[in-house]
Amino acid sequence: MKTQKMNANWHETARTLSEALPYMQRYSGATVVVKFGGNAMGDAEAMATFARDIVLMKQVGVNPVVVHGGGPMINEMLDKLGIKSEFVRGKRVTDKATVQVVEMVLTGLVNKRIVQAIMDEGGRAVGLSGKDDDLMVCEADDPELGWVGRPVEMNVQVLRDMMDAGIIPVVAPVATGRLSEETFNVNGDTAAGAIAGALKAARLLLLTDVSGVKNAAGEVLTAMTPEDVRTMTEEGVIAGGMIPKTETALKALEEGVRGVVILDGRVSNACLLELFTAHGAGSLIREKDLPKYSAQE
Repeated sequence: MKTQKMNANWHETARTLSEALPYMQRYSGATVVVKFGGNAMGDAEAMATFARDIVLMKQVGVNPVVVHGGGPMINEMLDKLGIKSEFVRGKRVTDKATVQVVEMVLTGLVNKRIVQAIMDEGGRAVGLSGKDDDLMVCEADDPELGWVGRPVEMNVQVLRDMMDAGIIPVVAPVATGRLSEETFNVNGDTAAGAIAGALKAARLLLLTDVSGVKNAAGEVLTAMTPEDVRTMTEEGVIAGGMIPKTETALKALEEGVRGVVILDGRVSNACLLELFTAHGAGSLIREKDLPKYSAQE
């Protein structure tokens, strides 16, 4: 006769699942846009963990949309091809040769790696770029930077159709222009914010390589309002690379996203911690006293 020893971890797992129920109910049917990037993209184990989290989100009724970057992979390919980059005010100039490499790397190598990782974890995923079905139409953000785009028109019905069919969209931030044969490289955070705004997402999760937005004492703030962000930016507390992320957050909120979270993508299960636990993860930016979210709104 076989006997089974009780494991305390099983009880802990069951309790965690039970405590997650109200949060799963809150987000059932909701759209959550996740910007995936940073060091986690280059680590096979981190990629698998991220993919598993996305599949679990879909399994419990959330509609995730993944938008990704790929800067390190682009740099590596440019070096291999001997394409030198010029910089204006610290930003890379994207000429015709560079934008072709960007499109090749993002829509090919990086996009399909993420799609495959999600499929390997039992999900259904399809990769596309902002060019597909004119999902994202851009204009030049700064003529001096060349083919770096700013979204001016969003056509997200293709994403809704995929989500309704049980498919997880994985979007590369490469876009078309208003004129024929135009291709624009779009900042991954910017693309994710534009997509989240067009979908009126419940949440935009910006996965980064930092733990969140910090105050002057270096402490991570778990909850902020847009006014808090503006004040801290004016005072210089929010600075450097955090500024474009918080600007993306504010614009997404203006366009109808209910909340934006800047969180550390290096933390295992960061997305699940944010959505399905009382503690959350990272820094949530949302309007004060926003009515309780319902997916049926």
